[in-house]
Amino acid sequence: MKLSQRMKKLPPQFFATLVRNVNLAKAEGRDIINLGQGNPDQPTPPHIVAKLQESAASPKNHGYGPFTGLDTFKAAVATFYQREYNVTLDPTSEVAILFGSKTGLVELPLCLMDPGDAMLLPDPGYPDYLSGPALFDTEIISMPLEEKNDFLPDYTRLSEADKKRAEWLYLNYPNNPTGAIATPAFFAETVALAKKHTIGVLHDFAYGAIGFDGVKPPSFLETPGAKEVGIELYTLSKTYNMAGWRVGFAVGNATAIEAINLVQDHLFVSLFPAIQEAAIEALLGDQQNVTDLVARYEKRRNALISGCQAIGWDVVAPQGSFFAWLPVPNGYTSTDFTALLLNEADVAVADGSGFGTYGEGYIRVGLLIDEKRIAEALTRIAALHLFD
Repeated sequence: MKLSQRMKKLPPQFFATLVRNVNLAKAEGRDIINLGQGNPDQPTPPHIVAKLQESAASPKNHGYGPFTGLDTFKAAVATFYQREYNVTLDPTSEVAILFGSKTGLVELPLCLMDPGDAMLLPDPGYPDYLSGPALFDTEIISMPLEEKNDFLPDYTRLSEADKKRAEWLYLNYPNNPTGAIATPAFFAETVALAKKHTIGVLHDFAYGAIGFDGVKPPSFLETPGAKEVGIELYTLSKTYNMAGWRVGFAVGNATAIEAINLVQDHLFVSLFPAIQEAAIEALLGDQQNVTDLVARYEKRRNALISGCQAIGWDVVAPQGSFFAWLPVPNGYTSTDFTALLLNEADVAVADGSGFGTYGEGYIRVGLLIDEKRIAEALTRIAALHLFD
């Protein structure tokens, strides 16, 4: 059998390569400290699991659910956004249930762009942002994210031609991989750009709950006029440690939400209703687990940053997400340094160049192991005498 041309154009699965390299090293009996993963290490809170167990046992949930999701789940999403961000949503027209936010990221070009249309994508950025354009024949215009601009895109660097032909713009704050947070002023600038040039905005808010030093990351939809130009994608994977449950949602512009619901009506049947009911419990139930989780990540972040500084590694602390974006030592590429750490220190990190051209010179480190293992990783790295 032959593969379709669309399949052949898909980018290499960056994370699959990372996992394979780590597993090969572990198969050799090596004690690998994996700082490269993006999989939450804590279990789903017990009250959410209990709700799934209760709902899964109910026969009413064993058949097809409504194709666009439970009305009760969409109402819970609206309540969540009102509580957390003072954003008012119409559950019937401004909420779409997703099979994890990745689905929404990839399918948007299918339902809201034509072949040959252009999309503005951050560089570095989540590698799967490239999947939709590859599958649905849309073009990519890269927006560099650089430390000198706090890892926010500088819209003045976009040519008038690029702004004219761009149909959609993807953003992601708190940012993967840099850990940067957007400001309300930046989001206001984004809305102004979108209105002036008729560009749709998709804000990937996957790490929305995770901000440090007392800072609550803002929602794009808090910005006046945001719903006129765009949508925001949220996932329960990070906030509630529900990565394997594959549940998220898109909120915002009613026209975009209608298009997402329509394409999903053709691609899927509804998400298992019991998972949706557990998601309601997550959004509306006790939120202490979220507070505790953010505190855990901040404690790990502090251990990582202080440990790096202690060995002479000049790094900047992330403002949010559960990642740190660390510069490689002089004389190394991102790929070389990543290989050195795995081969010589048994420490796995994510190669920054896998996130885009402007990822070169960095590695991504996850805050998904405890402080003791973080300290051990830094002890191993210090033994390489790269920062003496």
